[in-house]
Amino acid sequence: MKNESWPEGYERRVLASVDSTLSEAGRVAPTLSGPEWILALEQTAARGRRGRAWAMPPGNFAATLVLPIDEAPGQAALRSFVMSLALRDAFVAATGREDAFALKWPNDVLLRGGKVAGILLESVGAGARLTHLAIGIGVNLAAAPGVGEVEEGAVPPVALKSALGTAIAPESFLNLLAGAYARYEDQFSTYGFAPIRTAWLADAAKLGEVITARTTRDAHVGTFVDVDAEGQLVLETAKGRITIPAGDVYF
Repeated sequence: MKNESWPEGYERRVLASVDSTLSEAGRVAPTLSGPEWILALEQTAARGRRGRAWAMPPGNFAATLVLPIDEAPGQAALRSFVMSLALRDAFVAATGREDAFALKWPNDVLLRGGKVAGILLESVGAGARLTHLAIGIGVNLAAAPGVGEVEEGAVPPVALKSALGTAIAPESFLNLLAGAYARYEDQFSTYGFAPIRTAWLADAAKLGEVITARTTRDAHVGTFVDVDAEGQLVLETAKGRITIPAGDVYF
């Protein structure tokens, strides 16, 4: 049953168990008439960025939003920032703690410096034509994966319950997240990326500090100075200012 605050125009399905909500999104996307949230209470083959495994202890949150898309892939990809803002708002609504959360480029949410949520975007379509965007979200609501289950050097995982004492069920968190996302999606569709970018930068982790950004080929050390109009990371390095379209950030 949908909560009374559930956003108009969005459908929802809740699955007891599935291999991956992202995989399910790819299977059902051609049958959907509009945006739909897919929530799974258990995932048996969850995945993160670049095919990495995503651990999901019981009670944690795993969902994918499937959006019909008729725009360039670069524009669609900016929804990682839209979802980051929605996650932040959902966390604040659940905890009342605006000071506890920060946004890590390109697609993580931090709680007191630890990773509490991650986002993964995948396109759905035939050939070069993008028909749907699947936005996968994993949140450590109840428990954090062990250190051995995350990549070496990555931000350590943290759980909402242990860090702040907030216990919330996945379906209740989905109600908060779906409402927040719908508001930011309306803003993005109406006004473009500029206000989303401004809001994201206001809560950006390590803005103005030295970080390391690793791409598939190189590692760059520099001061995190901006995110540009295309969502690229902007670093001031010893060799000058550079932009990084995709990569991983390490503190």
